[in-house]
Amino acid sequence: MNDRMTTSWGEPALARFPEDPRDRLRAWDASDEYLLRHLAEQSIDLSGTVVVLGDRWGALVTALAAHRPVHITDSYLGQEAARANLARNGVETGAVRLLTTQDPPPGRIDVLLVRVPKSLALLEDQLLRLAPGVHAGTVVVGTGMVKEIHTSTLALFERVLGPTRTSLAERKARLILCRPDPALERPANPWPYAYTLPDGVGAVSGRPVVNHAGVFCADRLDIGTRFLLEHLPDARTARRVVDLGCGNGVVGTAVALAHPGAEVLFTDESFQAVASAEATYKANGVPGHAEFRVGDGLDGVPAGSVDLVLNNPPFHSHQATTDATAWRMFTGARRALRPGGALWVVGNRHLGYHVKLRRLFGNCRLVAGNPKFVVLTAVRR
Repeated sequence: MNDRMTTSWGEPALARFPEDPRDRLRAWDASDEYLLRHLAEQSIDLSGTVVVLGDRWGALVTALAAHRPVHITDSYLGQEAARANLARNGVETGAVRLLTTQDPPPGRIDVLLVRVPKSLALLEDQLLRLAPGVHAGTVVVGTGMVKEIHTSTLALFERVLGPTRTSLAERKARLILCRPDPALERPANPWPYAYTLPDGVGAVSGRPVVNHAGVFCADRLDIGTRFLLEHLPDARTARRVVDLGCGNGVVGTAVALAHPGAEVLFTDESFQAVASAEATYKANGVPGHAEFRVGDGLDGVPAGSVDLVLNNPPFHSHQATTDATAWRMFTGARRALRPGGALWVVGNRHLGYHVKLRRLFGNCRLVAGNPKFVVLTAVRR
C-alpha cells in the first residue's frame, strides 16, 4: 500500500500508531488532502502561529512541519503517531510543538486548522479554549468527511468564532471556512461537567462523577458501565487493580471506595478521560492510593504486577469498527496480570469477546448477561 501523501510541501511517508503490517488503513484521508490543497491554492500565509487541532495521525503537522505548527490532540496514540511520522520524515525535534487538549493553548493564533472530531462536545470545549487567541485576521479552516460535518458543527463554529460556511464536497470531504468576529459574545465553557450517579450501582451510588468534554457518555452513566458496576468482583484480596480504558474513572473509583486497601491504576489513551478519572476520584475523597496514566493500554506496566483488570473496551476507532483496540487491551492485560489474576470485561453480546478471551487465556467464564451485554472473566494461569 502507498504510504506517501502527495502535497505541495512534498510527499511525507506516514503510518498509524502503533504500526501494524496487517492494518490496511492509511494515516490520512481525503479531508486531510483537501485542507492542504486549499492552503496551497489560496496561498495562505503560514508565517505566523499555525495551530492544528485534532490531527489524527500527524499527517497535517508532518506536511506543514517547515512552518513549525502547534499540534493539539486528545489522543495519546495520535500524539505518538505524529511524533513517529515526524521522525520518519527527518523532521528535527522541536519543529512541531506537541500539546494535549489539557495544556494551555497558544496566546495568539494566526492560522487555525481543525480536523473535526467525532465528539461535538470536545470541539465545543477546544474552540472555546482557543478562541481568546483568535483575532480578526486569523484564517480558520476545518476539515472532515461529509458524514462527519453536520449542521450542529457549523452552528458551533459560528457561535464560538464567527460567520461560517462550507465548501463544495470533493471525494466525500468538505471544508469549513470561518471568518472570526472579535466582537462576538462567546458562551461560557460548560466543561467539565459533573453529575450525581443513580442508585443501584454499588459503592458509587449517589456519588459525584466529573467528565471533561469528549469522554464517552459524558452526561450520563452508560448502560454497559452500569452493568459492570452491578457485577464487580470482590477485590478484597487484590493489591493492585487497573481500570483499563478508564473513561471518567467511575469503575476504578467504585473499587477504591469498596476496598480502600487496593492501589488503583487508571489508564486511558485519552488525555480528557484521564483528567476526568482523576477529578472523579478526588471528588469522592477516596482514602486509598491511585495512579493516573495516559498511554496505550497497559504498555509500561511491569509484567506480572497486577491482580485485577477491569475493562469496557471501545470497538470504534474514529469511523471504523474494529476489535484491534480490544485485542491489544486483552493481550496487555494477560501480560500484566500475576498468575491467578483476572481480567473482567463488559461488552456487547454480539462482539463475541469470549472467543478471543478463550484463545488468549485458555479460559473464559460468563459472570452475567442480559439481552445486550455480557460480563466475562478470564484468569491468568
